[in-house]
Amino acid sequence: MFDLLKTKLKGSLKLVLSLTLILGITTGWTPPSYAALPAGNAITDGKALLRYALPIDNKPVRELQKSIEDISNQLRANKRWSAVNNDVKKASRVLDKPDKILAAVPASGQAEAQQLIEQIKTKVESLRAVAEVKDKEKVREERAAVLDLVGDLEQLMVKAFPYEVPSEYSNLPQLKGHAKIAIQTNKGDMTVEVDGYSAPVTAGNFVDLVQRGFYNGLEFTRSEESYVLQTGKPKDADGFIDPKTKKYRAVPFEVLVEGDKAPTYGTTLEEAGRYTDMPVLPFSSFGALALARPERDVNGGSSQIFFFLFEPELTPAGRNLLDGRYAIFGYVTEGKEVLDELKAGDKIESAKVIDGLENLVEPTA
Repeated sequence: MFDLLKTKLKGSLKLVLSLTLILGITTGWTPPSYAALPAGNAITDGKALLRYALPIDNKPVRELQKSIEDISNQLRANKRWSAVNNDVKKASRVLDKPDKILAAVPASGQAEAQQLIEQIKTKVESLRAVAEVKDKEKVREERAAVLDLVGDLEQLMVKAFPYEVPSEYSNLPQLKGHAKIAIQTNKGDMTVEVDGYSAPVTAGNFVDLVQRGFYNGLEFTRSEESYVLQTGKPKDADGFIDPKTKKYRAVPFEVLVEGDKAPTYGTTLEEAGRYTDMPVLPFSSFGALALARPERDVNGGSSQIFFFLFEPELTPAGRNLLDGRYAIFGYVTEGKEVLDELKAGDKIESAKVIDGLENLVEPTA
């Protein structure tokens, strides 16, 4: 019932993704959402995707983020140290004009933002020092530290939840922001970050179930190498049965498209004829987390979730068979290596919300 795609579609997925990768390279096609990035560098890091998905509008902070993000691309390209140094210089120039960054931060967050900017400046100087001696591993460490601080700064720029969720979904929990979940398995630990700005109903459902302890002790029921890892099915049902109503909690399909002010509900992008539109949260990162659903019931998802295990190079955003068909609501941000170890029969020992629980809004109807 909860197969992600038909068996024959799995085989065609690999073929189509490989072909579209080739087409993307030979035609020089670049997704519109990544137009500000260097050509050919799709975002494959879950943390970066979550940062770019934040509903903010401040060009300087995005330039700061982009310059630091780009360092990873340069390190992969035979250690282009001159380009790395240029990226660091670009970041420093942005930080030399903090007022332009602070202009996007509400008054309540100004003091914290100023502290973060000073911390970022210090870290960028450390990054400059390790780049000058060409210490690749240290550069990676300092880059990650800078980006974590930049992400915190960008979070302060979010003034309010950017849209109204349709009232018909007020009977479901909603996440009005980000949340982090620590997942302990018998093969190791992972951290998942979910995005309620882009998928408030889907993410809210997951966080609510985590908070209830629903996933504790559940097995992974499906594992296919370089494809998916699925869990969330209780022994006596296909999804979550609400103890108050005694009914199956069905979650509507939900996807936010680049440029849209609010998510599309109840229909896939394919069904809506929006074949080329870009989801804000794409299947371009190993460890993308999405809601499983019955093949013929787009609004029949509940508690079953899956982690996408395809290598990012084979899943160009907006050019594979899953974007717009399944609802992504987060990414594994730590412990991705654990996903390769987990197989059907392994267990989630515990799942716990470690940050962002205050963003969970309980049902009002």
